[in-house]
Amino acid sequence: MKRTAVGPNIGLHLKKTPQRVLSLNVLNGIEDGSDDEPPGQKPLSLPAQSKLPSPSRASSRTTLTGRSNGHAAHNGSVIGNGHANGHSTENEGGVALLDEPIPPPAVRHDDDLASDFIVGPRSQALRERAFPDVTDAQWNDWKWQLRMRVKDVDSLSRVLNLSPDEISTVNQLGGQLPVGITPYYAAQLDADDPLNGLRKTMVPTSKEFIHTAVEAEDPLGEDHDSPVPGLVHRYPDRVLFLVTSFCAVYCRYCTRSRLVGKTGEYHFNQKQFQAAIDYIAAHPEIRDVLISGGDPLTMNDDKIEWLLSRLRAIPHVEFIRIGSKVPVVLPQRITPNLCNMLKKYHPFWMSVHFMHPDELTPEVKQSCERLADAGIPLGSQTVLNAGVNDDVETMKRLMTGLLKIRVRPYYIYQCDPIPGSGHFRTPVETGLKIIEGLRGHTTGYAVPQFVIDGPGGGGKIPLLPDYYLGRDGDDVLLRNFEGKIFRYPDPVRA
Repeated sequence: MKRTAVGPNIGLHLKKTPQRVLSLNVLNGIEDGSDDEPPGQKPLSLPAQSKLPSPSRASSRTTLTGRSNGHAAHNGSVIGNGHANGHSTENEGGVALLDEPIPPPAVRHDDDLASDFIVGPRSQALRERAFPDVTDAQWNDWKWQLRMRVKDVDSLSRVLNLSPDEISTVNQLGGQLPVGITPYYAAQLDADDPLNGLRKTMVPTSKEFIHTAVEAEDPLGEDHDSPVPGLVHRYPDRVLFLVTSFCAVYCRYCTRSRLVGKTGEYHFNQKQFQAAIDYIAAHPEIRDVLISGGDPLTMNDDKIEWLLSRLRAIPHVEFIRIGSKVPVVLPQRITPNLCNMLKKYHPFWMSVHFMHPDELTPEVKQSCERLADAGIPLGSQTVLNAGVNDDVETMKRLMTGLLKIRVRPYYIYQCDPIPGSGHFRTPVETGLKIIEGLRGHTTGYAVPQFVIDGPGGGGKIPLLPDYYLGRDGDDVLLRNFEGKIFRYPDPVRA
C-alpha cells in the first residue's frame, strides 16, 4: 500500500492504482458555469455568422463539407474526419478552454472530432432548414452544440413554430429555470405540434406559473442531508456528489430546478470538490458514489478525470456512477477519448435519463454503444410525465428499444412535486398500471422498478401491483399477469 495525501488527509492509506491522479491545477481557475455558461469553458460571444439563420433561409440545402468515409449506417449518414472551426488554449492543468471563436478555415486537430459520428435524418433535416452553413465538423463538435443552444424566443422560433403561450411564457421566465436545448435535441422535437411529448418537456408553458401548496423547491430534502456543500449523504453506504449546475438541456420537470442553470449558493469549484472528497475519504461506510448535478458529462475530460481519479484512490469506494442525460441530448459528447478515459476507472456505471422512444435515434444508439463497448454498464432512468410517456404502449416501446441499444431499464420515477409541475404529474396508479402492462407482456429485462422518492428525504420507495393476495391456510394466493389466481403451497411452521 502506498501512503498518499488526499487534500488535508495526510497519511490516508490509498489503493495502489495504475490510474494517474491528476494535479489540482486541472481545476485551478475553472469554476462551474456562471449564468448558464458551460463549466470549464470561458463565456463565449458568438460572431455574427454563427447565429441561427433567419426563417427566410429555411428552404436552403446544406453541402456537406466534412470528409465522409462514403458509407451510410443506422438510417443516417456517417460523417468522418471533420475538424471544428475555432481554436482552443490550455491552462496549466491541460484542460482545453475555448477562446473567442474565429471564422473558418481555422481548424482544431482533435481525435474526438476526427472520429466517425452518425448524423440521423431528423438532424440532417434541421441542419438543412436552420443551419445551412454549418459544417459536419461543427455539428459533430459537442462544444459547438453547447455554444449554439436554443435559449430564447428568437432562437426557438427558428427551429420551432411557437404557440402564443410558449412565446409569452419564455419571455416571462425571469429567474426561473431557463430554456436550453442543443441543436441536435431540437431536431428531435416536433416543430409544429406544441403537444408533442418531447417538446413539452423542453419548451415551457404558462402552466409552470401555477404553484400549489404540495409543491416545494427541494421536495426530496437533499439540502437537509448535505454534510458539506454539494454532497448528499442519505443512505448508509452511498452519497450523491453534485459537481455542476450546468446541463446540456433543461427539463421542465427537473427535481433540481432550484439549482441548475443558476449561480448563487450553488457555485461549484475546486474547494467544494475537495471538501466533498475529504468527507468521503473520512467515512469508510461509503462504498458507492453517484456523481450528478447538473450534468457531469458537460465538463471537460480532465475535470471529470480529476474527480474520478481522486474517488478511485479512496480504498473503501468500490462503486462509482455518473448520472447523465448527455448521451441522449448531446451524443456528440461521447467521444472515443472520453470512453477511453472512463474505462480506466472501473467498476464504473452510468445511469442515463431517457423519456420517450423518439429519443432512440441513430446518434443515441452510437453514443450508448460506445459507452457499452468501453465496458460501462448502462441503466435508464425515466420520469413519468402526463401526455409524454404515461401509457403502456409508449413505455413498452421505450423499454424494449433501450435493450436494443444495450441499456437496461432501471427506474421509472413518479414526477417529484417541484413548483409548477402539476401538469406533468400523473396519478400514482398510472405508474402501477404501466408496470402491470409490462410484467409478463414483455421480457423481464424491459421491466424497470417504479419508485416514488419520499418527500422530505424518505428515499426511493418501490411500488408494485398487487400480485400477492394474501394467505389461505397453508397456501399463498398469487395473481399472475393474466389476472389468474394461483395457490403456492407454503405451510405455516409452528
